[in-house]
Formats: sequence, C-alpha cells, structure tokens
Amino acid sequence: MIRKRPANERGHADHGWLDTWHTFSFADYHDPTHMGFRTLRVINDDIVKAGQGFGMHGHRDMEIITYLVQGELEHRDSLGTGSVLYPGEVQRMSAGRGVMHSEFNHSPDTDLRLLQIWLRPAREGIDPGYEDKYFPDEEKRGRLRLIVDPDGAEGALRIHTDARLHASILGPGQVVVHEPAPGRHAWVQVVRGRLDVSGLELAAGDGAAVSDESRLVFTGLDEAEFLLFDLN
Repeated sequence: MIRKRPANERGHADHGWLDTWHTFSFADYHDPTHMGFRTLRVINDDIVKAGQGFGMHGHRDMEIITYLVQGELEHRDSLGTGSVLYPGEVQRMSAGRGVMHSEFNHSPDTDLRLLQIWLRPAREGIDPGYEDKYFPDEEKRGRLRLIVDPDGAEGALRIHTDARLHASILGPGQVVVHEPAPGRHAWVQVVRGRLDVSGLELAAGDGAAVSDESRLVFTGLDEAEFLLFDLN
C-alpha cells in the first residue's frame, strides 16, 4: 500500500524570515492523522531568508538529520561544533540527554533551503553527538545513495535508530528499484522535480507512506531528487 501525502495539504507557516512546510504535526500545526510515520517524526521543508535563522535552542532524545538543498547553513552547538554547510552536505545531530544549537543562513543575500528531519531514537538518554558529510550529486545520480545508516555502512552517517536514509537524483526515464525486507516500511519525500513511484506520481514537496510492498520502482519524470527512508 502506498499513500500519498500531497505537498499542498501539509502544514504551512510564513514568518517572514522563515517559510516552512510541515509534513507532520509540528509547532502550531497539529493534525492527529499526521503525527509521524513509524520512527519518522518530523520533515520540515524550510526556506530561511538571508542572514536569518534559529537562535540557540534545545533538543533531547531525538535523532536530527539536516539535508541541505540550497544556500549556506551555519551551525553551532553546545558540543563545541561550529561549521558552515553547503548543498550536498548532510548533518546528523543526536540530541540524546540534551543539546543546544543554533542554525542560521550564513549568506547575506541568498535564501537557504533545507529539510530538517527528526527520528525517534532506539534508546533515550544517550550521549549527544554531531557528524556531517558531503555526498556529491554524482554519487546520487541514477542510484540510491545510502546517506544515513545505524552502522555507518557505505560511508553513511551513523544514526541511533533502526532507520536507513537514501538520496537519489533521477533524470527523465531513469529507474531505480528498492525491495524492502519483509516487515519493513518506507517513506518517500520528493525534494524537487517529478517522480513515479510504482505507478503513483509525486511532485516536489509530496511524500508517500509505504507498507506491505515488496518492490518499489522509482522512475524520473523530469529530473527528480528524492529521499527514501527504510523504517522498521
């Protein structure tokens, strides 16, 4: 079964400095039918104006993935990490028993776009941690590139939950296949372009929940970038 989550049905807020779309309930957007999917709790598609951002704030007991789409992201946290990330870079922050961080648009004149993703950890109260890595587009074109994995397989970022995240870029007519193991579920999130998922068309911002499917066929309808979550 594949259930579409249309982009225009997501929660939306425009704060002037931040234009944000919420796939699942978040902040002032509450929808009891969209509280998350399996261990996936948050997908926020954020556009942050130049020089603006999120001041220092805290998290705990959440695995936080940031997927940078455009612009420059300046990150600082209470672990002593300070970095500027660019498109193609992915960040993993394990909040664990507690961490403070800030995220700002580092550019003085260009919008920043990122997807912030939260997943519930397998165990609470772990030591907080941070990791980031660059995954060039060439590694995503025409294939599913593993970018987050519990064991750090294939050079992926390591996460403290039973979830695997792939990124892919498909040109028109390009095809990749994913075969979930028995009992596994999936979430598809389209970053840009249009994508066919086993006969279901998805466009930028659309998502889809997948259960009880043994084979998923992804076909680019135009150049499409998407994320695929493999979940327990």
